[in-house]
Amino acid sequence: MNYQQTIDHLYTQLPMFSRIGAAAYKKDLHNTIALCKALDDPQTKFRSIHIAGTNGKGSTSHMLAAILQQAGYKTGLYTSPHLKDFRERIKINGEMISEKFVVDFVERTKKISDETEPSFFELTVAMAFDYFEKQKVDIAVIETGLGGRLDSTNIITPVLSIITNIGYDHMNILGNSLEEIAAEKAGIIKPGVPVIISEYLPETKNIFISKAKDVNAPIHFAGDEYAVSNIEYTTQSLCCAVTDAGNKITESFKLDLNGLYQTKNLCAVLCAEGILMGHGFKIKNEAEKTALSNVKTLTGLHGRWDVISNNPTIVLDVAHNEDGIKQLLQQLSVVGSRLSATHFVLGMVKDKDINKVLSLLPKDATYYFSNAHIPRAMPHEALQQTAANFGLAGESFDDVNAAVKSAMKNAGKDDMIVVCGSVFLVAEVDASLFQ
Repeated sequence: MNYQQTIDHLYTQLPMFSRIGAAAYKKDLHNTIALCKALDDPQTKFRSIHIAGTNGKGSTSHMLAAILQQAGYKTGLYTSPHLKDFRERIKINGEMISEKFVVDFVERTKKISDETEPSFFELTVAMAFDYFEKQKVDIAVIETGLGGRLDSTNIITPVLSIITNIGYDHMNILGNSLEEIAAEKAGIIKPGVPVIISEYLPETKNIFISKAKDVNAPIHFAGDEYAVSNIEYTTQSLCCAVTDAGNKITESFKLDLNGLYQTKNLCAVLCAEGILMGHGFKIKNEAEKTALSNVKTLTGLHGRWDVISNNPTIVLDVAHNEDGIKQLLQQLSVVGSRLSATHFVLGMVKDKDINKVLSLLPKDATYYFSNAHIPRAMPHEALQQTAANFGLAGESFDDVNAAVKSAMKNAGKDDMIVVCGSVFLVAEVDASLFQ
């Protein structure tokens, strides 16, 4: 098979969560263990950092990877889902995995794949581990898909674990309470391995403390160890000061990931940096500052309060669940005083808590309902009808780019257009059309 045929095989022949949802989720690690055993357990041959959480794990992963590669380490990065290109999932120092390796890997693992019938995610995780081992990375940052305890990535023993936050998402798989969801995420906490909790709630804090105590893992609550102040937002950057509560030192930071929610991720990243340096990693202050102000360039991250055009301002944000939308609305409340009006281009997938998200959105905004072209997507007409029950009105479009174009026609130069609700909707935006 050539590369395109290989990708088509991965997408169509293997169960893929992003396309079909929970039916693709395997509730044990058997397949991943078998795949990696056939590959001589590559995950045991490089150092790693493991990151789970409802929201923020992607940004945290990319920030840490940027710092490590800027500090001179050959840094692997495994994240999901991808926006445009499958190879975004597996990178080393910001460079995507080669097409040749993808083709060769699928051919090499055909026998074990035929025997185990892995999901798309299981095979992709094994591919990432094999690639990082063969390329001899110094360290790899590994993001979970969903959950933690039964996530395919959870066969690694990292030098550090991070749990970003806990919110309502994937309840059909992870549980209907924050405590149940937290317990699944806490499944990445390993014996003796330090764990950082970016955020916690009264319902979740003791879940993490109990799990860490059970396995003798040092636990750090980043929000208690670091305090953020003097936040200044622009469409291209976020500036803030961070005080280390332990040594009372305050530093200034400029981030190119400019969502206000990034301050919480930043505290976790700084906490992680301190632990890594305690493990012998050498990270100079200059490398840290350069990396944090150039995460997008160094790692290729997009879709996190991503301003792609001005006059009117067009923002892409992959917020798609209750907590993500709350953070997005908080961002809008800060920048809203500069705006005349807000236009939402909105699309969602059918297995999210759609009613909860719609209940949060402002009724005085203008809406353009759309859908990604995947089986999980809620059809734009159905979303439009459901949104009407919450007082949200607007036209509907089968193509997100047509929706954005319509919003641009209706928006004044001081307005803002926000594309959100689904990673897959954001992925289908052709940014070049609006720049």
